[in-house]
Amino acid sequence: MTQPLTLRQHSEEEASDLPALLARAEKLAGTVLLGEHGRRRAGLGDDFWQYRPMVAGDSYRNIDWRRSARGDSQFVRDREWQIAQSVLMWVDQAASMRFASSDKVPSKADRARLIALATTILLIRGGERVGLTGWSLPPRGGRPQIMRLAEAFATDTEDDYSAPEARGMLPHARAMFVSDFLGDLDPIEAALTKAADRGVRGVLLQILDPSEEAFPFEGRTVFQSVGGGTRHETLKASDLRGRYLERLAERKDRLDELCRITGWQYECHHTDTPAQSALLWVWRAMDGGKG
Repeated sequence: MTQPLTLRQHSEEEASDLPALLARAEKLAGTVLLGEHGRRRAGLGDDFWQYRPMVAGDSYRNIDWRRSARGDSQFVRDREWQIAQSVLMWVDQAASMRFASSDKVPSKADRARLIALATTILLIRGGERVGLTGWSLPPRGGRPQIMRLAEAFATDTEDDYSAPEARGMLPHARAMFVSDFLGDLDPIEAALTKAADRGVRGVLLQILDPSEEAFPFEGRTVFQSVGGGTRHETLKASDLRGRYLERLAERKDRLDELCRITGWQYECHHTDTPAQSALLWVWRAMDGGKG
């Protein structure tokens, strides 16, 4: 049983990291120009968005006759979609995410939280509602919700690996899952299938340390999970490289296939590359484009 003093100290340590995480996420979000990568789209609303040529299926009531009188074509006046969309987030908080192969790269958890929080900031700035999968934190907008999500993202769990909460998927919402996806893939498949059944589309961002991609180990090596649940010792680690890389490639292919089947989008990001590249991919993918 965790002693109250220990629990309080752990909570205070986590809380002290929140301002720094929030500041970095705000700075990262600032690198994305909403005007260029925004989520504006035609639909119901009062604000003018754009003129466009009339196409089959458009109503004659939507023709802007003043703009059309300037030439030979008929133009429709589009209004901007103003109905806020719900976006559900899941950021893996398991022990495997706390791995970093050296002090020159951030842990997978740090990078996952940074990208997820920067995405949250951009979404809420764009008028969307953001929350967690499940029922613990329903989608809302506003600055207080950003703080709630930052606190939720920064909470660790003791499990070696984790899986997204598949309950509480709002019909036709958007979603974002961030993890190393190195645990059992069956719960991931179940979550994506359930999401697709409810019309939920989203992005699956895999975060890997560069050593997990390259497997640069030789000689006697002890492999142990961060949570301590798994341990394996070998005298010739290089003999495992071929099988490991093959299984990793198979795992990434399966994740990509699951996303294609369910209408999601998949990307693998490494912690030794800029976080901005992953954020830009997520932002475009969440808007329905390709990264």
